[in-house]
Amino acid sequence: MERGLPHGRSQPGAVTRLTPKNARKFILDNTALMAPPHVPEVLLHLADEAHDLWLRTEEELAEIGLPPPFWAFAWAGGQGIARYVLDHPATVRCKRVLDFASGSGMVAIAALKAGAAHVTAADIDPFCETVIALNLEANSVKAEFLDADRIDTDGGWDVVLAGDVFYDKPLADRLMPWFTTLAARGADVLVGDPGRAYLPKKGLRSLAVYQVPVTRVLEDAEVKRTTVWRWSAALPA
Repeated sequence: MERGLPHGRSQPGAVTRLTPKNARKFILDNTALMAPPHVPEVLLHLADEAHDLWLRTEEELAEIGLPPPFWAFAWAGGQGIARYVLDHPATVRCKRVLDFASGSGMVAIAALKAGAAHVTAADIDPFCETVIALNLEANSVKAEFLDADRIDTDGGWDVVLAGDVFYDKPLADRLMPWFTTLAARGADVLVGDPGRAYLPKKGLRSLAVYQVPVTRVLEDAEVKRTTVWRWSAALPA
């Protein structure tokens, strides 16, 4: 199953229409502070079966003004790359890091815990700013947040980390030349991927493979074989 959200049914009830400015209470009410199973060093506000957010359909979320809350779940690709960074801190130590499509900020937090000099967490979902701020606070670390589309830009990052981003063909078609350009000028581009359909089949170097526990409602298995890849500057741009 490609990256999506649960399609259960929630209990009826009026919900105030959300905006990024009033999202803090909603996030705290609909998540719990917990550690992802493969990255116990990091605490995140995540949704589980005990929370109403887990049961709401995408249509119901749209009615209250909330984009699909990818930030509320610890995706396998993100867990894999966060694990790799924590296990190999030299990858990011004293470096400038971009956590692309940051979601919950899990990878950004892992990079900070591993000693990164500066981390930018980027996501086009404006609600991620509030979520990531809460998660940074819970882990006593600080990062910059950008809600702009960073594709085809270059902030001079030493390392670019991207977890679980090859689930959509139009996005993959934009990412591939950008990652290749960044790698060609010397950035270390690492991708965490649990076998999504649009990851390139050639030209990537496997750095680590993990068996990552995930939620069956979100994925097609309870454990996803997740690989951390180094992007090659030789891939077509």
